[in-house]
Amino acid sequence: MGRYHIQVATGAWLFSGSFNRVQLWLVGELGEAELALQLRPAWGQVEAFEQDVSQDLGPLQFVKLCKHHSLVDDAWFCDRITVQGPGAFREATFPCYRWVQGQGVLTLPEGTARLAEESTLDEFQKHREKELKERQLIYCWSTWKEGLPLTIAADSEKDLPPDMKFHGGKRLNYEWTEKTGLLEMILKRVYTLLNSWDSLEAFDQIFWGPKSTLCEKVHQRWQDDELFGYQFLNGANPMLLRRSTSLPSRLVLPSGMEELRAQLEKELQNGSLFEADFILLDGIPANVIQGEKQYLAAPLVMLKMEPSGKLLPMVIQIQPPNASCPTPPLFLPSDPPLAWLLAKSWVRNSDFQLQLFQYHVLNTHMLAEVIAVATMRCLPGLHPVFKLLIPHTRYSMDINIRGRTHFDSDSGLFSQAMNTGGGPHVQLMRRAMAKLTYRSLCPPDDLADRGLLGIPSALYAHDALRLWEIIARYVEGIIHLFYHEDDVVRGDPELQAWCREITEVGLCQAQDRGFPVSFQSRAQLFHFLTMCIFRCTAQHAAINFSQHDWLFWVLNAPCTMRMPPPTTKEDVTMATVMGSLPDVRQSCLQMLCVRQVGRQQPDMVPLGYHTEEYFSGPEPKAILRQFQADLDNLEREIVARNEQLDIPYEYLKPSCIENSVAI
Repeated sequence: MGRYHIQVATGAWLFSGSFNRVQLWLVGELGEAELALQLRPAWGQVEAFEQDVSQDLGPLQFVKLCKHHSLVDDAWFCDRITVQGPGAFREATFPCYRWVQGQGVLTLPEGTARLAEESTLDEFQKHREKELKERQLIYCWSTWKEGLPLTIAADSEKDLPPDMKFHGGKRLNYEWTEKTGLLEMILKRVYTLLNSWDSLEAFDQIFWGPKSTLCEKVHQRWQDDELFGYQFLNGANPMLLRRSTSLPSRLVLPSGMEELRAQLEKELQNGSLFEADFILLDGIPANVIQGEKQYLAAPLVMLKMEPSGKLLPMVIQIQPPNASCPTPPLFLPSDPPLAWLLAKSWVRNSDFQLQLFQYHVLNTHMLAEVIAVATMRCLPGLHPVFKLLIPHTRYSMDINIRGRTHFDSDSGLFSQAMNTGGGPHVQLMRRAMAKLTYRSLCPPDDLADRGLLGIPSALYAHDALRLWEIIARYVEGIIHLFYHEDDVVRGDPELQAWCREITEVGLCQAQDRGFPVSFQSRAQLFHFLTMCIFRCTAQHAAINFSQHDWLFWVLNAPCTMRMPPPTTKEDVTMATVMGSLPDVRQSCLQMLCVRQVGRQQPDMVPLGYHTEEYFSGPEPKAILRQFQADLDNLEREIVARNEQLDIPYEYLKPSCIENSVAI
């Protein structure tokens, strides 16, 4: 018997509180006690009270809670409950971080992370098993499109489990931004009705609204070859470029281009020849927008790196050879300016398609959803890997469902603006999925395979490797607390089931592309978990938040092309260029889309600074603090470096990295 000091924390989200009464029970090794006090939890508040209990409960194991209501079920978001027992009993924390609704009893276990074999008390083991059975009924798999990763079974965000939905303030902000963006687009359309649309300067008519400093630089310098090359290293899609080990077989050099061949071979011999090959797009049919056929190409760009670190294009082949055109035209910087500009525009359009659907939607959003669903289905809340990963799954299911709704809509942004929208995007993602390897998701392996290690001007590569190292140390520190040797990893049935669920189920039998179906060592587990966190945080930040800088100015990244690729250089006129580029409606839709998805969120949680405390005890908290200190040190390094650069690279600055795929 004795006095218990109890604190109940309610979420700081809009509508987190409840006017319904909440009843609590304390459950210890020796008994259970119903508390006389009933709460009406208030938004953002921590309510503290004391309660005398007549019986000896022993060490606390669970807190039970039930929300009573008569007419209206007013959902309550409970953060956590902490209880300080009498005498020498330590403070016990019971993490919740979920919505409490209905009249059922919710049981929260004491928050110390435990593996299944450590749950020697029968009640803890029963709780884990019951929790997973309930979750597996709620979090079910579904097929969005054949040949793509599985998704959560929900037709719209309204069908999601409450804990996976946007909180009130996030939802209101997202939907309000959509409405204001549509209004801005309408105003731009009305304005352009009064003006001609027959020159590149016409795009200035719609280039207004909030813009970053870098976005303004792109607007001013988008035609420069130096900026064109820079983007393959540090732009919105730094994932395609690779160092050449031989001249590509598709690069057919006709007679009369012996000088170009010699230049390419010289750069190849010096290790300074690079390529960006968009062959994944070859043969994919283009969209039809409002009855007008759009066009798609599969360019190849060969670039050279100068000693200064500048990456400059040498030659562009817009389409690969085929039976009807065995020697496609090659475009050079020395060609007529409009012909060279149009060739670069085709490259930038192709890069936009891969950036969006392969490297953004598939390789971050859909992968994050697979990780999130598998985690909810296979790992109970007491599992240390669940506690490690769950902050990095926030909002991922909700934003993905909203995205799929836009992709599937015939009247949506993507169907109405992009040459891969309206169906071709699915074929593109299927091809990308077939080529998706485990190594390609891990920067140390991917950058080595692409020959991009040790390049001073490759800022994405440098920052990605530094973040990978920092995340890996954090993961290793946490996992070492619970897995003391490799046998413990091999013997964890919940962990092994989670691994199989990701590779065999969510990723549709991806073991033939290097994904593991089991973990045989701690090192293997560390690597996989580092990949999971990196993809859900840093990689998404690099691909998503760069969009507003690089894709908002339509001429730098056209969303579609409305004429076939040129077959000759001399016939390219301004009318050809303007007829190829997006029209005013498509351009406005592109800017609307980029503005919506590329902006920093008002409720943004920086990497490593989540407020949820899923782990109990001093050791995990000390490891998290060290993770935060490492991130702060990297932040200072990047800030100091960027002060010396004409174009700062900020997307992997830790304060700019969202803690999950949340937009």
